Amino acid sequence: MIKNIKSLGLAAVVSALALPAFASEEVKIGVPSWTGAQAIAHVLGHVVETRIGGTVEYVPGNNATIFQAMDQGKGDIDVHPDVWLPNQEAFTKQYVDDAGTVTLSSNPYQGNQGFCVSKQFGEANNITDIADLGRPDVAALMDSDGNGKGELWIGAPGWASANVNEVKVRDYGLLDFIEPIRAEEAVKTARIKDSIAKGEGYAFYCYEPHAVWFMFDVMMLTEPTYDPEKYVMVQPSDDPDWYTKSMVASKDALKDVQIAWSNSLVDRSPAIAEFFQNFGLEAADVSSLAFEISANGRDPAEVAAEWVDANSDRVDAWLGL
Repeated sequence: MIKNIKSLGLAAVVSALALPAFASEEVKIGVPSWTGAQAIAHVLGHVVETRIGGTVEYVPGNNATIFQAMDQGKGDIDVHPDVWLPNQEAFTKQYVDDAGTVTLSSNPYQGNQGFCVSKQFGEANNITDIADLGRPDVAALMDSDGNGKGELWIGAPGWASANVNEVKVRDYGLLDFIEPIRAEEAVKTARIKDSIAKGEGYAFYCYEPHAVWFMFDVMMLTEPTYDPEKYVMVQPSDDPDWYTKSMVASKDALKDVQIAWSNSLVDRSPAIAEFFQNFGLEAADVSSLAFEISANGRDPAEVAAEWVDANSDRVDAWLGL
């Protein structure tokens, strides 16, 4: 009898070891270059690690790379933490609507985007509207390299919004006076700081939420009111002749910003996928997180951990507790 019990016990152990490890939840989080996305990525990751008990890997990438990986569903990248719509609509149409391989969350926060200058520069030179950047006197003050055109940072390489802004510069009639510049966001931030310190002119693409509103005294310029008939944007992923076929001569509409994840995650890590479905931040949350990272030079993981600890009730709600 004792021998039979031992045999049954051993069989149970062997059987248990043969079962799939359902508790082993894993996720690879895409991390775009802008600070807000980095902050959200680490909030997601910290909750997965500390509240779900899963493992997390952070994978740097641009929008195209992240969406392609989510579409493939192999676990190379599982989630995009900061999808701006309609900026990235080409990707969501392709992978969410048409292919059906990616899910978009239903809890967006609201974003606003435009072009900014420091208040110091704007007030000193009566700059309030985007058209003012085309004044020869203003353009000359923004010309740091002596090529006869003022520089305007339009976004980082790989940003869909940078493509929109490049078309805007043309359709606002600024190309004779303004040179659109693409560079990483850190370059833009350093240039804002330097231009204010030196009393120089500088203009840049800006958006809310963002740390820049806490870091510097800046102002968003007015633009023509959003008009869908004057806002026809074709992204490079849709047509190689995108620049010619696009026409953007009005301000962007307010944005919906949310996360997106690979549908394959539901089978591979169901608890994480359920958490993503419930997750949602507010614009003020993102601005405060981004400020700590950008202005105070803090590690995104540390900032995210503090935020999660301070907002346990909201995290509990995301987790259905």
